[in-house]
Amino acid sequence: MVDSQNRDRAIELSIVMPCLNEAETIVTCIEKARTWLSESGTAGEVLVADNGSTDGSPELASKAGARVIAVREKGYGAALIEGINAARGEFIIMGDADDSYDFGKLDAFVVKLREGHEFVMGNRFAGGILPGSMPPLHRYFGTPVLTTISRLFFGSVCGDIQCGLRGFRKSAVQKLRLQTMGMEFASEMVVKATLNKLRTAEVPVVLSPTGRSRPPHLRSWRDGWRNLRFYLLYSPRWLFLYPGLVLLVAGFAVSVWLLPGPIFVENVAFDVHTLLYAAMAMVLGFQAIVFAVFTKTFAINEKLLPEDPRFSRWFNATRLEAGLLFGGILCVLGLAGSIWAVLRWKSHAFGRLDSSEMLRIIVPSVTALTIGFQAILSSFFLSILALRRRR
Repeated sequence: MVDSQNRDRAIELSIVMPCLNEAETIVTCIEKARTWLSESGTAGEVLVADNGSTDGSPELASKAGARVIAVREKGYGAALIEGINAARGEFIIMGDADDSYDFGKLDAFVVKLREGHEFVMGNRFAGGILPGSMPPLHRYFGTPVLTTISRLFFGSVCGDIQCGLRGFRKSAVQKLRLQTMGMEFASEMVVKATLNKLRTAEVPVVLSPTGRSRPPHLRSWRDGWRNLRFYLLYSPRWLFLYPGLVLLVAGFAVSVWLLPGPIFVENVAFDVHTLLYAAMAMVLGFQAIVFAVFTKTFAINEKLLPEDPRFSRWFNATRLEAGLLFGGILCVLGLAGSIWAVLRWKSHAFGRLDSSEMLRIIVPSVTALTIGFQAILSSFFLSILALRRRR
């Protein structure tokens, strides 16, 4: 419920707490939040998004003065998405209901939000991590690694991407169309806020040991992998494009190096066997690059990623005919090489040939045919995706 002194005023702030069996701590969190609202003079509400508690948490939360909504879809993200949608405030501060964050100290978040920031992240490393509040695996490995990846992949400015205490303007975050239902929701919010260029700030927060006796819902390796998987799926450049470019360039360089003949480095001989693997690297590299384009196009079409001006300029300038021409040229070269190989075979009365010599013709020819055919098919498929994109 809304605090009585603020009932007749427009709600500025909703404090949203996801909850799943938090009977030991939910009342403490609500009381701290309500006390802070009253003492700061902020017109607000405390909203608990209950995710199927069986320990009486919803009833305790309601008696403590919170507005409680029931969320049927299981998951941390599911609870918060419903809580955000149901919130009545212009601003929202979300935080776990396990008493690890102090809801009595929210001034810094509100100051930043009132200044015009659309997204305000807490930073536990800047504010303080009390003994026993964070496992060493999370403190020294999991969170720093995920934070570094978010900075590298997406350009995030956040120094603690997993902090659960954060504030934002409701309308801005709703436009992000957050979708993940599990613990990776926290990462999705930061990534999409970064990609959509929300005005972001960071404030220090203190992390305390939880006040509950049961084990946490978080599963370190499972949820860590889900977060890493999310980063990869939302970054076609790092998942497909960059590895594809490395494979394509390396494969091409090695192929050119070995085409004239075997290469000896001290006592090690590099011959057609290495050439075959180089050709495979080129095919896989081209395939990965094409996947990057497909993924980026699909993600933008489905509003999973925001528009990318550079990609859009390239995409709009690309035509089906260009891809067909490129693929056609490679197919012609590959076919010409294959015909040459057959003629060489014919000149030897279709008998035995020097395998090393012939493979230097056949491997590049097959590679050109394969990549050329892939380019033609990919161009048609990209044109199909373009129909929806341009519509």
